[in-house]
Amino acid sequence: MPFKEVDVSKSAQAAQELQRKSGQTGVPVILVNGTVIVGFNRPKLAKALGVRE
Repeated sequence: MPFKEVDVSKSAQAAQELQRKSGQTGVPVILVNGTVIVGFNRPKLAKALGVRE
C-alpha cells in the first residue's frame, strides 16, 4: 500500500499542518482517505482501510 511518511520534527510547516488537521501535536497521526487517526489505533486503521483485523 503506498504511503507518504512526513517527519514533523524536520519541518515546521508539516508540524503546523499536522496540528491543523488533527488538533494534536503528538504523533503518530495517520490520514486515510481524509480520516484522521491519532495514535496507533489498529481497529480504526482497519476500518479506514476496509480490511479485517
